Amino acid sequence: MGTFSEAGADQLISEAKKNDLGGKLASIEIEESSTKTSLIFSLQEEVGALARALHVFEKHGINLFHIESRISRQNKNDHEFYVECDNSLGSLSDAIKQLREESKYIHILSRAHKTLDESVPWFPRKMRDLDQFANRVLSYGSELDCDHPGFRDILYRKRRKEFADIAHQYRHNQPIPYVTYTEQEISTWATVFRELIQLYPKHACKEFNNIFPLLIDNCGYNETNIPQLEDVSQFLQDCSGFRLRPVAGLLSSRDFLGGLAFRVFHSTQYIRHHSVPMYTPEPDVCHELLGHVPLFADPDFAEFSQEIGMASLGAPDEYITRLATLYWFTVEFGLCMENGNRKAYGAGLLSSFGELQYCVSDKPSIMPFDPFRASIQPYPITSYQPTYFLAESFKDAKEKLRQYALTIPRPFSVLYNPYTQAIEVINGKDQIVNMVRTLRNDMDVVLDALRKTELKIH
Repeated sequence: MGTFSEAGADQLISEAKKNDLGGKLASIEIEESSTKTSLIFSLQEEVGALARALHVFEKHGINLFHIESRISRQNKNDHEFYVECDNSLGSLSDAIKQLREESKYIHILSRAHKTLDESVPWFPRKMRDLDQFANRVLSYGSELDCDHPGFRDILYRKRRKEFADIAHQYRHNQPIPYVTYTEQEISTWATVFRELIQLYPKHACKEFNNIFPLLIDNCGYNETNIPQLEDVSQFLQDCSGFRLRPVAGLLSSRDFLGGLAFRVFHSTQYIRHHSVPMYTPEPDVCHELLGHVPLFADPDFAEFSQEIGMASLGAPDEYITRLATLYWFTVEFGLCMENGNRKAYGAGLLSSFGELQYCVSDKPSIMPFDPFRASIQPYPITSYQPTYFLAESFKDAKEKLRQYALTIPRPFSVLYNPYTQAIEVINGKDQIVNMVRTLRNDMDVVLDALRKTELKIH
């Protein structure tokens, strides 16, 4: 068995306790129509304890989709277990009642949607649902690989833990906490900032270069200051409705893309190690603020990014892999044409001094953007890309992506409601009628505007 994200599980437990006074989640009756439920429980530390717990699930006809273990955060001498249960053929309520008698504690973390086919993977419906997975980081966070530049730097690892704690404690609609960056961190930022701003006028797309001065004026972008995520997030909301959310490390593709569906970008707040300021093995605040943020303020690019996120909701696993690859070749490493010249719009290019120059040279292979081709294109993650995809424009790429999304097998359509900040699942006649009514109202506004515009012209 593997180990699951401690911070992510702790966040879910904390949220569950907050919503159920006293934290007595084990007393909640499970609705038998739910098909998937996640639990965390701790057993008495004795030989055979886990085998007996698994027998409980077997006894009550519960199939387990997934099981992981870790050392208990409450008692280092105990273990606790995370399980995802399928109770469509058994009685999870009875299983939980018996487990409660044999466990030190048990917490119910989530239940599946009951309005969709049981084969459809869970996805967030409201923006606050992002709290359920925003800390299920797959790597980095406060833990670093042995080949990370900061692995042996105790002070750097301690600092990373401080940033990870901010992300772990964050909840939807809270202001992102401000941090005071050290002189060393600001010096690292300054090195990256100075090098990149020399390249932007020549190699970045016009949308990026139009927005970057606004970030200087409104968010404190300069070489002596690392902008605060909260200030940048407020600026983005005013421009395109996008917002930032702090994250401790890398999320799974499904979770990360799910955030984009709500125009939420999970952003790191820490900075790369000072020993190699022009290199980072993972996304850091330089990559996020210099590479991603400027174009999230552009309405066309914001809509394009959200389209990728919307396409991921409830999609089969193999299509999540393809959408993540599309994200890689567009939002991260995309190129577009501008007045006959090749320009960069991908964040991985716009935050890399070396690759930003390489991508517009004659060294890499350049292919026209085709989502069906790009979604299956292999790519390296530790070297410059041998192949890039060139889009005619954001609008053209967005339309092609929409056509690709129509091929994803889902028994429903989805629509984002910006007024409620919720995903609406369209799988019935009444919902379609409501959509048509809304479209009719919008068309009335358009026709009225056209008439008034014609009157002004004449």
